[in-house]
Amino acid sequence: MKQKTIAANFTRPRMGRRLAVLTVSIIAIGICVAVFKTVGFGTDPCSTFTLGVSARTGVSFGTCQLVFNLLMFLPVIRFDLSRIGVGTVANMAGVGYVADFCMRLIGQHTPPEGFSMAARVLMFAVSMAAFLIAAAFYMVVDLGVAPYDAIPQLIAARTNRISARAIRMLWDITILSLGFLLGSTVGLTTLITGFCLGPAIAFVSDHVKSWFE
Repeated sequence: MKQKTIAANFTRPRMGRRLAVLTVSIIAIGICVAVFKTVGFGTDPCSTFTLGVSARTGVSFGTCQLVFNLLMFLPVIRFDLSRIGVGTVANMAGVGYVADFCMRLIGQHTPPEGFSMAARVLMFAVSMAAFLIAAAFYMVVDLGVAPYDAIPQLIAARTNRISARAIRMLWDITILSLGFLLGSTVGLTTLITGFCLGPAIAFVSDHVKSWFE
């Protein structure tokens, strides 16, 4: 039964359209993470942790992101293969390296004195809007979830004592705290992604879900 579900994640209706939107979403998320790192207002919880590991170890952000996702991938394989899809692999291998490339590119074009506060705020606002939309589309195409997102879902599916929302919040806070202890910046980006991503997914889903049916 599970194998049929896994296969369904790789052969969905409107597969060409789903793959195109998935690709654009992964690239957009990677670009936005690079901008978040540049402007210094924090990043999403997962990136906060892996950026901290990257800063401490000297290993590239993309590689840290990939290794962290691979570690989280193991319990997903063990307990619920139905959550695996092409989107899972794309997120694991794509976002971090796209962000690495864009951070190098931005670094080459950053003024010696750095970006002004007005420029940073503008870059932040545009990137935040793009990130929320891209992340929402990533979820709506429904081609498998990122290992980071799958872990709290696995926990929630196996307990009735705590709500799925509370488990996700505890998961994000834990990873975010570890990133902070490793030296990553926690700021406005972190708060907005935490509170606004859910509503963004619901809004996008209501308006575009029919595109993929």
